[in-house]
Amino acid sequence: MSNSDGTSFDTFGLSAPLLKDLSRVGFVAPTPIQAKALPPALEGRDVLGCAQTGTGKTAAFVIPMVERLAGSPEGPPRGLILAPTRELAFQIQETIDDLGRSLHVYATTVVGGADVQAQLRGLKQHPEIIVATPGRLLDLMWDGHIDLREVEVVVLDEADRMLDMGFADQLNQIIDALPPGRQSFLYSATLPTDLEELVRMSLRDPFHAVVAKPATPADGVTHTLHKTTPGAKTSLLLSLLKDGSESVLVFTRTKSRADLIAETLRRNGHRAAEIHGNLSLERRRAALEGFRRRRHRILVATDIAARGLDIDDIGHVINYDLPYTPEDYVHRIGRTARMTAVGRATSFATAADAQSVRAIESILGRSIPRPADSQPDRKRRGRKESPETAEAKRVRPAGKRRRPRKRSGRPGGPAEHSAEAAARHAAPVTEQP
Repeated sequence: MSNSDGTSFDTFGLSAPLLKDLSRVGFVAPTPIQAKALPPALEGRDVLGCAQTGTGKTAAFVIPMVERLAGSPEGPPRGLILAPTRELAFQIQETIDDLGRSLHVYATTVVGGADVQAQLRGLKQHPEIIVATPGRLLDLMWDGHIDLREVEVVVLDEADRMLDMGFADQLNQIIDALPPGRQSFLYSATLPTDLEELVRMSLRDPFHAVVAKPATPADGVTHTLHKTTPGAKTSLLLSLLKDGSESVLVFTRTKSRADLIAETLRRNGHRAAEIHGNLSLERRRAALEGFRRRRHRILVATDIAARGLDIDDIGHVINYDLPYTPEDYVHRIGRTARMTAVGRATSFATAADAQSVRAIESILGRSIPRPADSQPDRKRRGRKESPETAEAKRVRPAGKRRRPRKRSGRPGGPAEHSAEAAARHAAPVTEQP
């Protein structure tokens, strides 16, 4: 990590053991968000942090938390970190393991979909910090296993995503159970207006550590938009993946489509895995670890993977389906060009996506380049069927009358399901789409 103003971690008055751990894991100099947020956080102020995805937000709250909780007496937890997904929670746990080692500050993670008994055993070790998803935390609170009355520091990480996922009521209950004198941090890459009430409830006179316009992607990303049709998306994806050896993250809107695309990629000789909410925690962690260690070159994911995943050297993010909100576009492409690196973001857009494209370009502040050969040729398409459409027709059960096709731009409508059919029946592609 580097910072253009030449600041070093030595200037923050951190303890020698923490500086040792920072050096050991390769933290050479603070990133801009760390340089701006650490001084007020170390002074005990609440912090509202906003920066581009992949700029070191996790360390910006773990460093002051570890420093403050070092030497705490054994007992109830003194720190609480809330995250929207299991994957992000485990990555935060890894950062605490790295930076809390020499100061003997430990954490345990409690998330849904994992072994409750193993989590209870972890709580009996009296960790200083609990990293949790809201639902599982509340379950253990109601059962009397977790007491938050001694918490000194609380973090809401990716708070906007937790609201998007419907955790507002759970967050209110958790905040009500916290002591009033706590220090609080709230971090995210976006600050939508519906977050204002949560900020008001959880933070007191916060320092605003904003180092970039909210919902701004990293500068090192090269954006490309391919205009296509639902039935041609899979052929286009296979064409783009024929060359190169970089790691690729492919995003879809639905879990079933992620399964179908990953299956199609494997059938075409690619090392691919999928990750989404219907998979067990063990399978999700295995997919991520395989992608991190390059056993899989391609990971096909729903938006569960868009927040906070710290995987180095992802060279290419492909939006097979555009996200529902432009802010999620920022989070998706934030998986590449992390920590001032460079990367590519390629998006597929159909005619039904025109409004989404305009919203994304509004956030970017510019138009996304379109390759000259990505415009659908309507006349040719009327005379000649795509390979996917022809294959789908061949497998239609005999005797079934074909229903008139309804035009729909709704997510999950016929235009979307045709992409799933294309993924299910795609054959190896030998020509450009």
